[in-house]
Amino acid sequence: MYLGLDLGTSSVKGLLINEAQDVVAEATAPLTVSRPHDGWSEQAPADWIAATEHVLDDLAGQTDLGAVTGIGLSGHMHGATLLDAADQVLWPCILWNDTRSAAQAQAMDGDPQWRDISGNIVFPGFTAPKVQWMRETHPDIFDKIATVLLPKDYLRLWLTGEKVAEMSDAAGTSWLDTGARDWSDALLAAAGLSRDAMPRLVEGAAVSGTLRGALANRWGFGANVVVAGGGGDNAASAVGMGVVKPGQAFVSLGTSGVLFAACDGYQPDPGTAVHTFCHALPQTWHQMGVILSATDSLNWWAKLVGSDASALTAGLGDLQAPGRTLFLPYLGGERTPLNDAAVRGGFVGLDHGTDQAAGTRAVLEGVAFALADCRDALAATGTVIDSCVAVGGGSRSEYWLNAVATALNIPLDIPVGGDFGAAFGAARLGMMAATGRDDVATPPPMARRVDPDATLTDAFSETHARYKDAARHMTELS
Repeated sequence: MYLGLDLGTSSVKGLLINEAQDVVAEATAPLTVSRPHDGWSEQAPADWIAATEHVLDDLAGQTDLGAVTGIGLSGHMHGATLLDAADQVLWPCILWNDTRSAAQAQAMDGDPQWRDISGNIVFPGFTAPKVQWMRETHPDIFDKIATVLLPKDYLRLWLTGEKVAEMSDAAGTSWLDTGARDWSDALLAAAGLSRDAMPRLVEGAAVSGTLRGALANRWGFGANVVVAGGGGDNAASAVGMGVVKPGQAFVSLGTSGVLFAACDGYQPDPGTAVHTFCHALPQTWHQMGVILSATDSLNWWAKLVGSDASALTAGLGDLQAPGRTLFLPYLGGERTPLNDAAVRGGFVGLDHGTDQAAGTRAVLEGVAFALADCRDALAATGTVIDSCVAVGGGSRSEYWLNAVATALNIPLDIPVGGDFGAAFGAARLGMMAATGRDDVATPPPMARRVDPDATLTDAFSETHARYKDAARHMTELS
């Protein structure tokens, strides 16, 4: 068997698969986020260990773990876990959605070498500006830093005793030469650091270490269980969905929205605010357009009108041409393509005919148009999407699926029931590391395909043009 461990922001999930990649057992344990100041978002790494212990207790109670030969890791990206020379945590992990280092990120992004080498804008959520914030505001802490680890790699240290990162997660630090798949000495020097503070790099399907004997004995694992490099959460999800070759993509309608495309070459274009990262598989990269509010927008609207999100979408009937009312889903800023933390959302074109159903359609369409902006940003770099899998909680809405397919003008494949997310992808990477197989990351069975509505693609395209005009004005007003 093979175990995937996914360190999420709100929980740790463990998922066991067998040789046929059937799910044998799964378990979760909750996590909380601390927000001691406005814009801060932190977690105690000790809580990750405690939650993982709970997950392993649960799994060991469900089945014998002695058949596990490989473990894969995935986790939320960009977090700064700072360790001293004794591997003690110096500060709670500063998470991906923490914005305290906005000034540092802006200053670093103003130096051309950061984009030139990393291939990406230096966003406030990335790791490097957080450590720079520490350097400027708490130099006593900064001076004690011996190692910087990403969240899932702190779990790896506990599991194996090894300080190792892999390419997909490392690409989100701003310290990686993403094209060369290696740490950049120039960028580390600019940050007051060196390779000595960086973990060893491996590919996602490579062996990073073996499970420590004490842990193996505690939960009944066998000897020499290998731990794979793993992947950042989106890259691991892509491995779970078989999105690993050029032309393959997935769209995620979760709290945030992601349009993720696999690439066989490195083709960055930071000006589009597209993320260009290493994939979890060797000599493969990926690009992502990210919008910050997808189902978050629908849940906000449902709360505003005193209803339930699923009830609002269930009664919409067949897909309609967009109406006069537009919704801009910038409730907490926007990533792709605006790269604007200050912009805020709004309705445009409200009139007497804008009832609850029209408002709901506008919200769903607004998210679809934001994803169409991501499609255009990816296309500007030369990325081509031939097939696209739809996942996330929003994909349970038939109306929303049809709106997104029509706005993107791309057919959407819907997987059969089951979990093909980050924990499943991590388990697949564990399987690859244990067996050496390279034929594991295939697409799961698809239940059906949602095609764009050819009678409405022109109407959606015309409304998308209006949406982009409204977005330009909203950035000025915000």
